[in-house]
Amino acid sequence: MQSLKELFKIGSGPSSSHTMGPKRAAEMFKEKNNEADKFEVILYGSLALTGKGHLTDYIIKEVLKPIPTTIHFNLEEECKVHPNTLDLIAYKNNKIIDQIRVYSVGGGTIKIEGQNEENAQNIYPHTTFEEIKTYCKAKNINLYSYVCEVEGKEEITEYLKQVWETMQNAINRGLSTTGTIPGSLKLKRRAKQIFEFMLDEETPEIRINRILSGYSYAVCEENASGGEIVTAPTCGACGVLPAVLYYMKTEKNYKDDKIIEGLAVAGLIGNLVKTNASISGAECGCQAEVGTACSMAAAAAAHILGLGTSRIENSAEVAMEHHLGLTCDPVYGYVQIPCIERNAVAAMRALDSTYLSMMLGKQKYISFDMVVETMYETGKDLSSHYRETSSGGLAKKYCRNKYYNKDMSKQE
Repeated sequence: MQSLKELFKIGSGPSSSHTMGPKRAAEMFKEKNNEADKFEVILYGSLALTGKGHLTDYIIKEVLKPIPTTIHFNLEEECKVHPNTLDLIAYKNNKIIDQIRVYSVGGGTIKIEGQNEENAQNIYPHTTFEEIKTYCKAKNINLYSYVCEVEGKEEITEYLKQVWETMQNAINRGLSTTGTIPGSLKLKRRAKQIFEFMLDEETPEIRINRILSGYSYAVCEENASGGEIVTAPTCGACGVLPAVLYYMKTEKNYKDDKIIEGLAVAGLIGNLVKTNASISGAECGCQAEVGTACSMAAAAAAHILGLGTSRIENSAEVAMEHHLGLTCDPVYGYVQIPCIERNAVAAMRALDSTYLSMMLGKQKYISFDMVVETMYETGKDLSSHYRETSSGGLAKKYCRNKYYNKDMSKQE
């Protein structure tokens, strides 16, 4: 497994696989071909189907300018390696001087066909939770200590401090910003409204949900507006983990040092999913994005609360298990409906998973490794309509029902 620095990436939304990944590919290609006088880019699969809503074509042209760039949306050709595929072609005097095929595999990570994955090295000696748990038990260390042992405590702590600061800034910006999210849906920003929502008598349960939802909406609305966020593990699922961590800080009074420990444990969980399955909605549906984010947040909360390795595993497993089969069906290709609301629900579910793991006995039947493998198989079995193509599910129903769209626009 690679460093947590390859999982937690600081950047701008709205999509890690459709915006951040293609941006990185275009930057690398432009630097390599600075003598080119023309570029051509071909988008396939999910990139072609939802690229407009995710600003894929916009960010590529921004990176490659002032060199003229033509972008083609190939909706017919199927790419069997990965649904997020793009070809970049460089010309000089109308002759091709370079051409590469790139796969944007999720979380802003790209793979170039025929090359090693962005020269990122695997630094973790173990690739399953069971292997890590066995190692930690033999050395009598917890999961956070394991991350520090592999990554170097000082180095990874400094990086995670930047990650945590970015997450908090996104929440605070989102809670103080009103107006409309960019895009034809014309959604109003709701984070401030949700966070300040008050009943005459607020129960503890409503307070928890209000705060978690407000925090999550804040980050997701920043992402949908192109603000700076952290892939956790992706842009589309960026609101879950920050919401839970900030709740533990502001409501449970845990210090930043303890929050960063939880962040490291969350990263380990996300890394396991990325290594053994996928964190790409285009490959495995939203279970791979929000499901993974929920597992990461549940594991982080469990560590912060002082639970042991087995309870942390159980928290992460429960969180993922109850996202199995979750489809990715963004309306108009925007990371807005149902993505923003879905993050808020997952933040609440993450804490539920953690508390449930505290109440369950030691006996368990489903391991985290098993549920990750199951998620991947489930994702592969999903129809392509439900894997970030906007051709099925809510995206399809919304576009077909003009009366419903009109009614919703009035509510907005």
